[in-house]
Amino acid sequence: MTVADAQREMRSVYQGGAIGQIVSGAIWLASAALGTWAGTRQGIIALVVGGMFIFPITQLLLRLAGRPYALRPDNPLGRLAMQVAFTVPLALPVVGGAALHNVNWFYPACMMIVGAHYLPFIFLYGMWQYGALAAALLGGGLALGLWMPDRFIPGGWLGGAAMLLFALAAWRIHEGEASREAP
Repeated sequence: MTVADAQREMRSVYQGGAIGQIVSGAIWLASAALGTWAGTRQGIIALVVGGMFIFPITQLLLRLAGRPYALRPDNPLGRLAMQVAFTVPLALPVVGGAALHNVNWFYPACMMIVGAHYLPFIFLYGMWQYGALAAALLGGGLALGLWMPDRFIPGGWLGGAAMLLFALAAWRIHEGEASREAP
C-alpha cells in the first residue's frame, strides 16, 4: 500500500475527519455551555471526560450511518493515528499545571495541545487544511492565554466553533473527492 493509498483510505473511511470534528466540536461546545451556565468545574470535567469518548462516538456514528468504520489492517496509518490520538491525554498534566496556576488557562492550554496534535493529521489525511485548524487552535490558545488571562470561557466556545467550521470544510473536501472518484 502506498502512502497516497493509505491517506485516501483514511479520508474515505473517516470522511476527511469531518465526523470526528463534529463530535469534538460538540463536546467542546457542551463543555463551554456547562462552563458558562453551570460552573468552571463542570466545564472542565465535561471536556476531559467527553474527550475520552471522541473516537468511540465517531465510530458509533459511522456504524449507524452504515459506513466503513475502520481502516484495513494493512494500512499503516491506523497505528500512527492511534499514537497521535494518545498525545492529547498524555499532555493533560501540562493543561492541569496551567489551570492550577490560572484556571482561565484551561481552554487555551487545551486548544494548544489539541492544535499541536492536529499537525500530524496533515500527513495522516494528506490534507494541508489540518495545518489551518492546528494554526487556528494554537494561535487562538496563545492569544487567549496572553490577552484574556482573566476570562475562563472564550476558549471553550472558540475551540468548539473552530472544530465545527473545520468539520464543514472537511466534509466538503471529502464529498468533492468522493464525487470525482465515482464512476
